[in-house]
Amino acid sequence: MKAVALGLVVFVSLFGAKAGYASSDDAKWVAQCIADNKDEKASIEVITKYCTCMNNKMSDSETLTISQWEKTHPAEMKACDKEAGWR
Repeated sequence: MKAVALGLVVFVSLFGAKAGYASSDDAKWVAQCIADNKDEKASIEVITKYCTCMNNKMSDSETLTISQWEKTHPAEMKACDKEAGWR
């Protein structure tokens, strides 16, 4: 739970201007993605950047979680990996 809370703090600090436009639903999806990836060998900043990138690529009407959606969207996953500096 601490990782999720820290991830949200990092999310707001890194993407403060954009976060003003993000919905609470976006924050929920990003927080879930951060929690899903908490055991990965990456910093919370990198994971947050990755999850935010993936969330931004998804449709607002998407019903899958980021972790579910990424499995069917390898090009987007690769782009967000690169943007976040992960993998």
